[in-house]
Amino acid sequence: MPDEGAVKVGFVGAGRMGRPMVARLAAAGHNVAVVVRDATDDARRHDLEQLGVAVVNAAADAASRADVVVLCVFTDEQVRQVCLGGPLLSAMPTGSTLVVHTTTRPETIEAIAAQAGHVDVVDAAVSGGPHDIAAGTLTLFVGGPDATVARLQTVLGCYGDPVLHVGPRGAGQTVKLVNNALFAGHLGLLAESIRLGERLGVAEPTLLGALAHGSATSRVLDIVAATGSIAGFIEVAGEFIGKDVAAVRAIAADLGALDDVIEVLNVGGKV
Repeated sequence: MPDEGAVKVGFVGAGRMGRPMVARLAAAGHNVAVVVRDATDDARRHDLEQLGVAVVNAAADAASRADVVVLCVFTDEQVRQVCLGGPLLSAMPTGSTLVVHTTTRPETIEAIAAQAGHVDVVDAAVSGGPHDIAAGTLTLFVGGPDATVARLQTVLGCYGDPVLHVGPRGAGQTVKLVNNALFAGHLGLLAESIRLGERLGVAEPTLLGALAHGSATSRVLDIVAATGSIAGFIEVAGEFIGKDVAAVRAIAADLGALDDVIEVLNVGGKV
């Protein structure tokens, strides 16, 4: 049962990343309503209800009584569909807060804020995976007003640590996109280095294990080594990296800096 400090949370996007967030929110005693649009998906509804949350069929239903609405869908386009093409914002109470975890273009956050004059909008881009959420150690890059971000600590701290306030609204998305551009460059360089080692007669597992103890070690190397291979990591996370890199390329093109970004992304060749 929610305690006296419970926050009413509406949650949209309880998928690979969102579902463990919901679990952490519910375990912390918050009053969570989760959207499952397919009313016939009994297995998913049952799974979420077992976490102790309410299941509703529409985003507006989750938002109408929420203090905080958390959005964790997959793409920028989906964020725009939910927030700008649907009734979510108009259903949110005055003074409530929308938190966008999805990696989007910064101007998407501004467009949402412009349409949601009665609602605070905060971007809280994420770095990490479901295992980090389950452990309460997901990195969050948060953009928004100081007071609003401070109020959100009760919610974001359920699964985020560190919760990094990196600037005004939109800054969280900017930091995430820069982070992912650098990550993709590191990944490409690692892939090319592994190919070089294999051509010289050392197998990938041996290389991954040995390099972790040398000066070439990095977080990218640790993450890839944990999955066993470059191919294994791409199979798990390639779709997520691909969509974020596409966003980086699009923003860089708008800024007239696409050639510079391509050089970073291709520094190690194609992954």
